[in-house]
Amino acid sequence: MTNILDRIVANKRKEVELQKKEISIDKLAAQIADTNNLYSFKKSLANSSTGIISEFKRKSPSRGWIFENAKIEDVIPSYSENGASAISVLTDTDFFGGTFTDFELARSLTKTPLLRKDFMVDEYQFYQAKVLGANAILLIAASLTIKETKQFGALAKELGMDVLLEIHNEKELSHINEYVDVVGVNNRDLTTFITDVKGSFDLADKIPTDFLKISESGISQTQTVKELQSVGYKGFLMGENFMKTDNPGQALNQFIQELKTK
Repeated sequence: MTNILDRIVANKRKEVELQKKEISIDKLAAQIADTNNLYSFKKSLANSSTGIISEFKRKSPSRGWIFENAKIEDVIPSYSENGASAISVLTDTDFFGGTFTDFELARSLTKTPLLRKDFMVDEYQFYQAKVLGANAILLIAASLTIKETKQFGALAKELGMDVLLEIHNEKELSHINEYVDVVGVNNRDLTTFITDVKGSFDLADKIPTDFLKISESGISQTQTVKELQSVGYKGFLMGENFMKTDNPGQALNQFIQELKTK
């Protein structure tokens, strides 16, 4: 029996093969004008007092639709104006309701660093990400070998993008390498989609101190952010907490104001 992550990855591999038939990797590479990273994901988090990475996500495998009709042009500028240190934009359609058009539009509307949130399984996707205007890409340890993590990390850096490595348990610490900029602990188990913030606390002192670390998923209380900051976390990726409201940007603003007054 396959778990949710296996199904997503298998589907992603099929998607990429179809995309390669539409436009070759050589043609994608030719569209890349330069490899400068104008808006660094890592630097933005390092210089931020709150470190909130707000996410644009219409749905998830665990919850179904969160905000089905959410519009990039409404949410992304509002996230930037209301204090997001960085913004994560989903580009997976089948499981998360995201599109490449979403990302391209987001890039045209903000100078806030953008993370392409997707399941990266092929070098082709890194050229896609750069063409779309991504400042950072996500590598998920649970879906990659240690060798792939290193190869993909090197390619991302070559293309001028920051690397966020996502881990979930102590075993996956072995995926950390010299090309990683930020280590994220996903509080959600991607095989079951069960969430527990305890994972971030358990791994806090096991991540080498020379890596900026963030906590992802399942964060809804400012007190949780304060406690995670006290054990060394600089960033907090939050999606559903904002996207489940009618006005995600305003929800972000309220969260940051509360965080600053505590």
